[in-house]
Amino acid sequence: MRTAPRTITAAWSRPRAAGADGPRPRDAGLVVLAAVLAVIEGAVRPDLQWPVATTLFTLALLPVLMWRRTRPLAAVAVMFASTSAFALAHTVAGIEPNALVSSFALLLVPYALFRWGSGRDRIVGAAVVGAGLLFSSSLSSDPIAETVAGVAFLGGACLIGALRRERVESRARRVDTIRAREREALARDLHDTVAHHVSAIVIRAQVAGADPSDTARVAESLRVIETEAQAVLADMRSLVRTLRAPADYAPTAGLEELARLADPGPPKVTVRIDAPEDLPSIVATTLFRIAQEGVTNARRHSRDATGVDVVITADAETARIVVRDDGGPARPDSGNGHGLQGMSERAALLGGDVDAGPDPAGGWTLRASLPLRGAA
Repeated sequence: MRTAPRTITAAWSRPRAAGADGPRPRDAGLVVLAAVLAVIEGAVRPDLQWPVATTLFTLALLPVLMWRRTRPLAAVAVMFASTSAFALAHTVAGIEPNALVSSFALLLVPYALFRWGSGRDRIVGAAVVGAGLLFSSSLSSDPIAETVAGVAFLGGACLIGALRRERVESRARRVDTIRAREREALARDLHDTVAHHVSAIVIRAQVAGADPSDTARVAESLRVIETEAQAVLADMRSLVRTLRAPADYAPTAGLEELARLADPGPPKVTVRIDAPEDLPSIVATTLFRIAQEGVTNARRHSRDATGVDVVITADAETARIVVRDDGGPARPDSGNGHGLQGMSERAALLGGDVDAGPDPAGGWTLRASLPLRGAA
């Protein structure tokens, strides 16, 4: 019982559709075109008993089309009040109510009511449309036929307007969802990139701080720190630019960037790629992100790791990556970050899988496989 009042309240308080602006130049063009047709029709139709009055009435009413989007309720009220009054004048004069065919352009008014109007506009406007239709039909010699025809034309215009609005808003919601997902993926990219470079910076700072008197090591560490800092700044600027751009962004990192993960350490990172260079870009990007996450986790969480091996292989159907370090078990405070979960989600989107855990031979191993068929 409480659902109905809430539904009515929600329908009443629904805001107007976005983009309801005007008048536009094309609205003026539409009015001019309809006016020219009305004048021609009024001059050539022999069945009009009030040809001049009917033409002038139509010309006076057509300008409401200019404000049908911005003032849909007012446009509907003016239209139906005027048409009802004109139909009443015909009846008082003993003439069958009639109208110009060119006045069918005014069907855009009830269409606009349900396409652009707020919930209040639609509810009140529907009552105005219904009352005007019943009143005008009752003045006809065949009120049932007039009512049926009116429901068909006016109801059809309202229905088309409502369906058009739902379609546009549904598409807007889908676009917003896609953008949100894309930005979530970019947030993961930002996490992976920053974590990778900052881990290298921290390690190099620790190396430099371990023996400040070793000027050669300190100088080399400072050089690496500068390089990594510049790289993370460049990546962050790129991602920020992407967040400001449309949602058709696709990460471009691939095998070339993956090969650059090799690093003399500590720990030493070796990269071996046994895969064709023309892998699908989305597969190459995902391999890079998985490798980056694996190397970052090894640097941050593995105990006493001296080396990290990254191996990429591919055949006609599947691309595989293995990231293995020789360190001890993960530190107790390593936690469960978003990185591995993000890599699993990326792989799952391509129909692949990711598995990570202790290696029987020692150390920690991250494995992933990605199907190549169907990847673009």
